Amino acid sequence: MTTQQLVSEIKRKNSFLCIGLDVDLDKIPSHLLKEEDPIFAFNKAIIDATHHLCVAYKPNTAFYEAYGIKGWQALEKTIQYINDKHPEIFTIADAKRGDIGNTSTMYAKAFFNDLAFDSVTVAPYMGKDSVEPFLAFEDKHTIMLALTSNQGAFDFQTKNVDGIELYKQVLETSKSWNNAENLMYVVGATKAEFLADIRTIIPNSFLLVPGVGAQGGNLQDVCKYGMNDTVGLLINSSRGIIYASNEKDFAEAAAKKAEELQTQMKDILN
Repeated sequence: MTTQQLVSEIKRKNSFLCIGLDVDLDKIPSHLLKEEDPIFAFNKAIIDATHHLCVAYKPNTAFYEAYGIKGWQALEKTIQYINDKHPEIFTIADAKRGDIGNTSTMYAKAFFNDLAFDSVTVAPYMGKDSVEPFLAFEDKHTIMLALTSNQGAFDFQTKNVDGIELYKQVLETSKSWNNAENLMYVVGATKAEFLADIRTIIPNSFLLVPGVGAQGGNLQDVCKYGMNDTVGLLINSSRGIIYASNEKDFAEAAAKKAEELQTQMKDILN
């Protein structure tokens, strides 16, 4: 999916919502545990109920890797289902990979070629040669951690180095990498006050913004400081949507929560 196609979908659906598919078997409705593949059964129901309200899905791969080969197979079936039934949806592998040279190339092949994700999250700590292999894939997007929503973000990301915060140096440096036009960036919703400065460095890039909902991020603040001429935002909500209920009405409850956010987004867009 190209950036232009993503922008078109945002306009068509009046939504820039991304739903995180972070499946924990201890939290899903108990009746699904009788299914042959409870993870996929849960995801399929959520997707069927919410696909018209969002423009992206983001499975965090840790929630699949934790269940071994069965978890990985569930992830594969989930992405194949989205790509087959809803090809207009932007898919994000939240894997936070990052290693040098051939290793990054292999990670990229795993998510872009084998699983056919549109994008993958990466950690930039190892620098240029750990990120550029992901950027080499045509019509794929690399979503780089910039300023995250966790408390530990202040351990390194906001440290002042030669008069400039480290995350700003990371953003500035990344613009010089090969195929940097394929970069998107992760900025936590709980860091909304930083977005104005971030937009001076990367005014046109898409930002993936987790932390709205369960983590306390505010949608209006994020949009006030982070939205650009093409919207430029994917607002992610995971737990607040997919675990709205753990009864048999879980999919309907998820749709209701997703619609609440989508309605707010429509008002903001209008």
